[in-house]
Amino acid sequence: MKDVKKVALLTAGGLAPCLSSAIGGLIEQYSKVAPKVKMICYTSGYKGLLLGESIAVTSGIRKNAAILHKHGGSPIGNSRVKLTNVKDCVKRGLVKEGENPLEVAARQLVKDGVDVLHTIGGDDTNTTAADLAAYLKHNNYDLTVVGLPKTIDNDVFPIRQSLGAWTAAEEGAKYFENVVAEHNANPRMLIIHEVMGRNCGWLTAYTAQVYRDRLAKMKFVPGIGLSKIRKDVHAIFIPEMAIDIQAEAARLKKIMDEHDCVNIFISEGAGLEAIVAQMTAAGEVVPRDAFGHVKLDAVNPGKWFGKQFAEMLIAEKVLVQKSGYFARAAAANKEDLKLIKRCANKAVECALQRVSGVVGEDEDQGNTLRAIEFPRIKGGKPFDIDVKWFGKLLAAIGQTKGSKVHVHH
Repeated sequence: MKDVKKVALLTAGGLAPCLSSAIGGLIEQYSKVAPKVKMICYTSGYKGLLLGESIAVTSGIRKNAAILHKHGGSPIGNSRVKLTNVKDCVKRGLVKEGENPLEVAARQLVKDGVDVLHTIGGDDTNTTAADLAAYLKHNNYDLTVVGLPKTIDNDVFPIRQSLGAWTAAEEGAKYFENVVAEHNANPRMLIIHEVMGRNCGWLTAYTAQVYRDRLAKMKFVPGIGLSKIRKDVHAIFIPEMAIDIQAEAARLKKIMDEHDCVNIFISEGAGLEAIVAQMTAAGEVVPRDAFGHVKLDAVNPGKWFGKQFAEMLIAEKVLVQKSGYFARAAAANKEDLKLIKRCANKAVECALQRVSGVVGEDEDQGNTLRAIEFPRIKGGKPFDIDVKWFGKLLAAIGQTKGSKVHVHH
């Protein structure tokens, strides 16, 4: 142990089914291997750090840390704050005019006596942590930053599997099991299941895979209209795969004509460029967040696709349902809990050795679990549409695999 007396934790970005458990795992492991190390949690991510708002991890919290594995969300709160976006930080009242957010954050860490900062978040959270660590090092403050990779999109280079993604897929599948029953609420029903995933279609594809695995275990009564085909997935659209809308519409119309319904799984980032171009051409303002990302909830790709296909399939009713908030706020499943525990234990090990980085299975180093260097962490990793399970999935639903498209980060 290299003189670690106090550590701080924060969660940031959107929710994922790993945040509560990751906090619990870190508290449990520190209590086990370094019980004298003090812990605090900054509330609401980098917002709490800038404002100096934190929670002390008491003996009572340590004693009950295991309970955190049973819950979703983040008990300490999240926010989307980019420390290098000075204008946004000033606008939100997190720093004063003329202040540098990185300097304000650094002063707070010095004031709180923090030796190690654990950031639990996606690429934006961890690249912001990297900016902070670089600033502190430049100003001769020795801070170790150890991140944990949280994103249900599963799209962080070079990490094999991000925490919470498996759970999000399972929860999205459960969500659609109820939504799909709406197919018989109206003749010629088109159901669009919009799944989170800005640049990466992994979650949409894997949610469809998990859903079909669950569907395969169910029994049906075809003679009365309760058939597997009507509850099946009929198309999957993701950002990495080119979509021939005309050809797909012709294929799906045959399904609609025969079975009176069509069910489509779509990534929220699929077709985004076309939608943004359409909005821009119409003179509309494209809403963006502090990181410059298009606000997908405002743009609404699912609704856009629903409108395109409704006309071509002659659908009487279109139902667009989004499983994102249901899936991302769930408690971690067994598969994720095992990964979270391994990563949390490794994060504590790295922290006590004062090794900075984002803990994950490094795809460039044989999937070794290690603290991956911050400069190598990057978001927007595309889903490989050539993996065997995805090819089999498309073949099973009768969809031709489109060609790969370049996904802009």
